[in-house]
Amino acid sequence: MRLGPKALLLVLAFAFAILPAMSETETRTDEEATPPIDCPLRAQGVDMNHLKPFDEVEEYIAFLERPDREIWQRPDAVVDALSLTGTEVIADVGAGSGYFTFRMADALPEGTVRAIDVEPEMLRHIHHKIASSGISNIEVVVASPDDPHVAGDEDLVFICDVLHHVEGREAWLERLYSETKPGARLVLIEFAEGDLPQGPPEALKIPKDSMIRLVSNAGFVLTGDRSDLLPYQNFLVFSRP
Repeated sequence: MRLGPKALLLVLAFAFAILPAMSETETRTDEEATPPIDCPLRAQGVDMNHLKPFDEVEEYIAFLERPDREIWQRPDAVVDALSLTGTEVIADVGAGSGYFTFRMADALPEGTVRAIDVEPEMLRHIHHKIASSGISNIEVVVASPDDPHVAGDEDLVFICDVLHHVEGREAWLERLYSETKPGARLVLIEFAEGDLPQGPPEALKIPKDSMIRLVSNAGFVLTGDRSDLLPYQNFLVFSRP
């Protein structure tokens, strides 16, 4: 049956009237099926509009991830030396680009690594890598210069090449002690003294005896020294009574 002009106009008017509602319903359904990815930095109060551009931090990330570092940093050997069971919760304080974070996460099929750093740009890099790789056992945590921001349920606190950057180390370590649960381990890796091809200027280095004294005064107990594992760094293990 052919529709007359008036009937055809009524049909078209009805169709255009219901299309927006259908489109809105479909959009709402799509959003419910694929909710937006939460940004952990924004959730922690970081203003994402004021972060440094990606290209400004790429050079530092490239420095941390340079291929020759693996020769003397021996990251796989360091992770092996941690003797992980695979279920631990680890705080990687001063995680940087995630150099150790991702390696430790690989060794924790039922555990978690918290990448903690004072630089949101570094955590943004880690978060993007997590999202693109589908990694589910890494969290990013924003710290402040005077607070390591350890949650208190971690079995291991890992700090590599960070302590010599910290101002007010005594107070910082005391804060770390108060945030760490009894029985937890603390691993500190810092560059050794001497004319070495890697590491910070000599004036920034912390002598091993001074580092042991600082950490012990905060309340931790020295339980191991694996400095023989690394050519340029001290590798000390403490426990929290």
